[in-house]
Amino acid sequence: MAKDEKQDKNVNETAPKSGQGGSIKWIIVGILVLLIVGASVVGSVYFLTKSTGEKKEQPVAGIPWPSEPLSFIVNLASDGGDRYLKATMVFEVANPASLHELEMAESRIRDAIIDLLSSKSQADLADSSGKQRLREEIIVRVNGTTPTGRISRVNLREFVIQ
Repeated sequence: MAKDEKQDKNVNETAPKSGQGGSIKWIIVGILVLLIVGASVVGSVYFLTKSTGEKKEQPVAGIPWPSEPLSFIVNLASDGGDRYLKATMVFEVANPASLHELEMAESRIRDAIIDLLSSKSQADLADSSGKQRLREEIIVRVNGTTPTGRISRVNLREFVIQ
């Protein structure tokens, strides 16, 4: 029996105290949680700010022409009733050398745009896709009036149908 009592004492002396073992586990768990949260934050920031590897070309802003916006008031083509369109626009020119040629052809440009606008109906221009098609058609018409003067974009400042 004396041996059993000595073994029990040895077992009790080598076993950690219950208060110390539990607090060490909580400290380790806390450190692991902090590491996981920190890694998540760093990973999120990295992936959200990482470039895709492809450099996207920034659209080059053209030179605005004319200095005073072109304004148009036209009757729209309609089946019944009178509909009017008031549109004010400015073009963007990619090549500064084209500015002089466009200035010289302004009356032909205005005429081409008036013909185009007056051929449209309210239904043609009612939604955003209709306005986008109109922009594309204006670019084609304006670029067709001059041999080398080219516009790259149409910016509508006012667009009112009444």
